[in-house]
Amino acid sequence: MGKSLLFFFLFGLGIVSVQGQKVVFDTVPLQVKKITEKDLQAYRDDPDFNYEVIKSDPTWWDNFLTWLGNLFLRLFEWLFGVERATGLLADFFSIVPYLLLGLFLFLLIKFFLNVATRSLMYAKKNTSSVTLSEEEHIIKNEDIQQLIKKAVAQKDYRLAFRYSYLHILKLLSEEQFIDWQLQKTNTDYISEIKAPELKQPFGHISQLYDYIWYGEFAIDKDKYEQMVPTFTALQNSIRKNG
Repeated sequence: MGKSLLFFFLFGLGIVSVQGQKVVFDTVPLQVKKITEKDLQAYRDDPDFNYEVIKSDPTWWDNFLTWLGNLFLRLFEWLFGVERATGLLADFFSIVPYLLLGLFLFLLIKFFLNVATRSLMYAKKNTSSVTLSEEEHIIKNEDIQQLIKKAVAQKDYRLAFRYSYLHILKLLSEEQFIDWQLQKTNTDYISEIKAPELKQPFGHISQLYDYIWYGEFAIDKDKYEQMVPTFTALQNSIRKNG
């Protein structure tokens, strides 16, 4: 009985509460916003609203980086006995090719800078060195045999090797096996020589000359004396075939 009285009391209270409120309706007419093609075109032309994903075929460089990354990933998995690298480790291996490429470029640039620095320091300190502008004067005017003896007496075997090579060029020019010109390279002279008995030994000492003179490789007395018979044999062969 008590529960029934409580229900009717709450029901009547709700009715009184609703009747005490005033309901207000919105009478303002609705305005329909029309979207024209002009409005849409502004968004179509805005690249910020372009969500189209364009897929392109991977280049050979992309394939190389992927191959290199997979190689290091498999190497790591083999070393540490795991089946698959995941998470941060997998992300790290995905950038390993770029790290290696950056390291390679850094070492390459550093190497060439060091070579240029050594060349500049050598040119300033070595007073016995000859410059490219002196080469023509040496070949055409100097007694190269005396220059060789002087360099050997001063134990400058690298310079003696240079004079010995210039003497070969002088003989080849005098016997008209080559047309010596200041701007020509050793490769040019090798291509001009037609006699095989001269072409092969001259190509050999030209290669050594590039290493020793332009590559700044130092040679001692023993190494220079090992080359003297080669120079002598080539000189004799030039005179014989001239």
